[in-house]
Amino acid sequence: MKKNQSKKIKKPWPTKKIMDQIYDLNLWGGNETEFYSGFGSHNPELVDPYIKIINEFLNSFDNPISVLDLGCGDFNIGKALYKNTKKYTAIDVVEDLINYNKEKFKADNLEFKCLDIAKDELPKADCVFIRQVLQHLSNAEVENILNKLSNYKYLILTEHLPKGDFEPNKDIISGQGIRIKKQSGLDILKSPFNFKAKTKKELLSIDLADGKGVVVTWFFEVF
Repeated sequence: MKKNQSKKIKKPWPTKKIMDQIYDLNLWGGNETEFYSGFGSHNPELVDPYIKIINEFLNSFDNPISVLDLGCGDFNIGKALYKNTKKYTAIDVVEDLINYNKEKFKADNLEFKCLDIAKDELPKADCVFIRQVLQHLSNAEVENILNKLSNYKYLILTEHLPKGDFEPNKDIISGQGIRIKKQSGLDILKSPFNFKAKTKKELLSIDLADGKGVVVTWFFEVF
């Protein structure tokens, strides 16, 4: 190879551009007239138990709490939760998706915002929901998000993991895929994240019918 013919290294697309494309091309399903956040947000075997246990959590408080939903997607799940909160702020990086949700879902205690959760300042709330979002992000973006969560009382986190033992937190390029392709998954308490939480409790674990892992939901008391 001649001196001036070195290969150009392609830089990864910004996460916002990737997520825009996923919805523009319906890579998670759906059609041209709707936004669709995929199997994980619509399969009743995954969605119904999650909604049940989260609503039990929300209704356990004498006074309703405020919630921040990071990566709200098409709001198929959030629409079953927000009525049991003092305020529900739903966030996604895809502007057209957020505008779509604003038109479709309206309530006094419901607000949609278009933000990049790895870069932008996040609104205040008592509790944060992050459901199958971090699994699509690079370690650098995951760490940026986790660094902001010490400002909240509670975190409810859902991730798609391999079954059995696995090496946690292998890095990926942010996008449609997840770490399970590398026989890995996120454990935010382990390196390089070392997230600090007062308590951790597993709320839900669902084996996927196709044998490709398990979807686990944890509750963290942050302080």
